[in-house]
Amino acid sequence: MSTTARLPAVRPDTAPSAAPSRERQIANEHIFDEIPGNKGPRVITDRGAVAHVVRPPGSHRLRPREHMVAVMLAASPGIRVSFDDQRVHEYDGDAGTISVMPANSERKVTWSSTCEKVIVTMPPQRLLELSAHEFGAGRAVLQPPPFGLIDLRALHLAEMLKAELAREVPSKIYIESLITIFGVHIVRNYTGADSLPPRRKSGGGLSNRSAERVRELLDSRFASKITVGELAAVSGLSPRHFIQAFTKTFGESPHKYVLRLRLNFPEELLVESVLSIAEIAHLSGFSDQSHLTVTMSKHRNRTPRQVRQQR
Repeated sequence: MSTTARLPAVRPDTAPSAAPSRERQIANEHIFDEIPGNKGPRVITDRGAVAHVVRPPGSHRLRPREHMVAVMLAASPGIRVSFDDQRVHEYDGDAGTISVMPANSERKVTWSSTCEKVIVTMPPQRLLELSAHEFGAGRAVLQPPPFGLIDLRALHLAEMLKAELAREVPSKIYIESLITIFGVHIVRNYTGADSLPPRRKSGGGLSNRSAERVRELLDSRFASKITVGELAAVSGLSPRHFIQAFTKTFGESPHKYVLRLRLNFPEELLVESVLSIAEIAHLSGFSDQSHLTVTMSKHRNRTPRQVRQQR
């Protein structure tokens, strides 16, 4: 059975079990207007939409009604992006290159070689909801990264979405979970939401600029190994002075801060997603499920299974 032939059967917006509002149904019809349906499978849900697209050399003009993020799955050199037919940016798209387009922004994209990517769209309101959950405030202004930026975490999630879209009957629940995880990643790394704690009046802490740089670095890399020396270098301090300044600014040591991030993330996924505990442990930076279970039991007094059962 061809991919195109089975698309109508897996689109949640046309399935009898899905009952989105009339407004959402109308919006769904236009999410991928710029991308022909025969260029790859796609699934549309109330939380967002995803498509795996493979296109030969060409060009198109984009003005998405929702936030749109594209992640390259394979190298595609010779990409040109222009705004208002004046500012032109040219770069080579490697695997993992990420492009972020805020809703209702416009650009023209030209590519000179076959382009394979996963595209995720998300309603602005959904991004605000995720921002409120992450930062305690419903403000999320997308800040597109420099052209050509490679985001390996986004690439990993994009590959998981591609694999699910390739199934004979993709799971809507699983895809919604991955879209939510993807959205959290975007909020943490590509929005202007401010979660920086207030500067202590006693002095001796990090400058506001250094604190913001350190926070951004930790939020994007908490799942991978990062040393105090690397963090100190960002702030221009020795490791010993950095630990003191960090603790005074954030109210906890770098180790406790990272540990909190690593435990908050899987707790969210255990509640909001259907990913296995082993998959969640991997995405959160733990060596395996057992490592996550031991750490969560020690610092949160509950196991991942208990967190999942509570939902």
